[in-house]
Amino acid sequence: MAESAEEVYARVVAAVGEGGRLPLPSLGEWDVFPWEAVSDRVVPKVLQEPADEPPRWGESDEKPCGSCRGFDPDRVVWEDERWVLTHQGAPSGLPLVVVLHTREHLDMSDLGDDLASELGRITVRLTRIVGSLPNIGRVHVDRWGDGSAHFHLWFFARTARLGQVLGSYAVEWDAVLPPGPEDVWRADLHTVGTKLANWGGHARA
Repeated sequence: MAESAEEVYARVVAAVGEGGRLPLPSLGEWDVFPWEAVSDRVVPKVLQEPADEPPRWGESDEKPCGSCRGFDPDRVVWEDERWVLTHQGAPSGLPLVVVLHTREHLDMSDLGDDLASELGRITVRLTRIVGSLPNIGRVHVDRWGDGSAHFHLWFFARTARLGQVLGSYAVEWDAVLPPGPEDVWRADLHTVGTKLANWGGHARA
């Protein structure tokens, strides 16, 4: 069972004290991070001039597709002959983050009708399964695709009743908040894989 809002808050206070600030995660150093501090104010960065985009992973010999090399079996939550659901290898700030991948090297616009239909069904099932876990407020489903050409869809489960951890900023809070207990995280992964396998495939977590 995922931690309650009170348990998450207590862990943060234990780490930084009442009213303390958590450290800025590494995403604050990314080129695409849009904010910077100037004269004691947080302001948007100056927009750079247009330039050619670098190839994504899986689009050049210098950046081969990691998914096509195979998925780490220790990170697989559930799989069937066409789809693989993975976790990130360790707990993070949000209660649960999982990623759904196609086995075949396809981008989203390459999905045929059958795969697209399966994607819709699996997405709804995962949203229901993860969203029904205790202390989960909502499940956000995100697809960007700027880093890898191999289709992957993110599922971010946020803690209920943490009023700042809402909407698209929940993704940033996942990197800011300290990771939760590993035993709780693994138990929830097991529940997700087992319940998803009711419609076929194999639970691995």
